[in-house]
Amino acid sequence: MIDTTPKAETAILVGVITKDQDENQVAEYLEELAFLADTAGATVKKLFTQKLEYPNPRTFIGEGKLAEIAAYVKENEIDFVVFDDELTPSQLRNIERELECKILDRTNLILDIFAKRAQTSYAKTQVELAQYQYLLPRLVGMWQHLERQRGGIGLRGPGETEIETDRRVIRTKISKLKEQLRKIDKQMITQRKNRGQMIRVSLIGYTNVGKSTIMNMLSKSEVFAENKLFATLDITVRKVVIGNLPFLLSDTVGFIRKLPHHLVESFKSTLDEVREADILLHVVDISHPSFEDQINVVNETLQDIKAGDKPVFIIFNKIDIYKFTPKDTDDLNPVNQSNWTLEEMQNSWMAKSNSPCIFISAIQKTNIGLLRETLYQKVKEIHITRFPHDNFLY
Repeated sequence: MIDTTPKAETAILVGVITKDQDENQVAEYLEELAFLADTAGATVKKLFTQKLEYPNPRTFIGEGKLAEIAAYVKENEIDFVVFDDELTPSQLRNIERELECKILDRTNLILDIFAKRAQTSYAKTQVELAQYQYLLPRLVGMWQHLERQRGGIGLRGPGETEIETDRRVIRTKISKLKEQLRKIDKQMITQRKNRGQMIRVSLIGYTNVGKSTIMNMLSKSEVFAENKLFATLDITVRKVVIGNLPFLLSDTVGFIRKLPHHLVESFKSTLDEVREADILLHVVDISHPSFEDQINVVNETLQDIKAGDKPVFIIFNKIDIYKFTPKDTDDLNPVNQSNWTLEEMQNSWMAKSNSPCIFISAIQKTNIGLLRETLYQKVKEIHITRFPHDNFLY
């Protein structure tokens, strides 16, 4: 019997160690990039890194490293190469000319995943707009690129048809998509107004921290949840009742490092749900070795979208898979987060400085009763102020 299963595309990943990002950071970024590639459906064969004072303006990496990668690509028949940072149009063309295969950067890979994950017409429109905005300055030389590599990872959506290589057509398409989104924005504003004055709570956090799982648990709904990056793109809003107190709970797209600016712009309405929320539930994957950096990325994104002044309730999730490394008595290195037990973590400055916070496992349903009670109290504080005559509810 002939196997008709599509063969996974193979990829290699490239990162540069500079004064702005050290070796450990680049290793972590490439690990995340590998997860992105896996989410897109690729098989990662090898990681390449190079130490440079600053990226090469022509080819991003040095000529020697580029030759080394070219030899590996040819020998192993690699389908595409992903660079961890956004490439300029000229870098993209020069690298492609040398490697003779499909070249993506982190932004392009994220856009591809978004194109794959978008389910509703609204999300598809947002992703399509971001893709065209990314494609427009990269049209020079794109024609030959599309002739050689049609379809596949990095070329879903607007990368597949000939006419989209024409600047005028793409600019017209961008204008139409923006107008389409403006109309949808008005509809969504009306929808939000029609929800009345109910307290609104939004789940936020880095991608793949368990927001959708918590959404399902609190609302008893079936929101799609998967151990992949950007499993959720569309806004999901559910009415939740704890005790006898109703409120609206929304699940939003996850944040990530180096999130493309035009992607943030395209998902403006999705982020409006965060901006207009009364309470933000910031979900953190406590088992991730760099969860503090992920907290910072989310906080910086909140500042960028002008939602940094919202009341935030931290939920440290995944305590069931939290691991610590006991520190040897002869180890003179400073104690860090990986050396703390979960109990020490709960009593640390991290927990106390992010009050209110709670440590849970959404999968194992650990401390969910405490989560519900704490959330109830937070919603109640706002409800009493907004509806002073509803005291009989409590």
